[in-house]
Amino acid sequence: MRVTVHLDSFDQLDPSAYAIVWVDTETKKWSREGHAGVNLSEWGQCRPSPGGTTLLACEDQHEVCTLEGLDLATGEGPFEGECGGVRLNQRLNAGLLEGRWHVQCVDECVPDPEDGLFADEA
Repeated sequence: MRVTVHLDSFDQLDPSAYAIVWVDTETKKWSREGHAGVNLSEWGQCRPSPGGTTLLACEDQHEVCTLEGLDLATGEGPFEGECGGVRLNQRLNAGLLEGRWHVQCVDECVPDPEDGLFADEA
């Protein structure tokens, strides 16, 4: 399943800052599809975390952000319009940057890509 998640509401950083990430629930990988004003890695791994899902960077496996309430392990979701809080691991004035996420699209039937997206695939 492919899930497109929109991250925004980073008003402390920039009122128009956003990022769009694509999550592959089968391979447990994510990629950045678009962004402005938010510094995210191009892609990485996903892992369950207490109360949500954590996105890890491809370069060094550091935690990029945590999508609170997004559970990719259940058989009942996610669903379009689902939303929650996001904690970006970018420091701003001694605190973590917080915003919101919402599921833009869920595609349950994704064909095999012509070209691989992730650099770790041979």
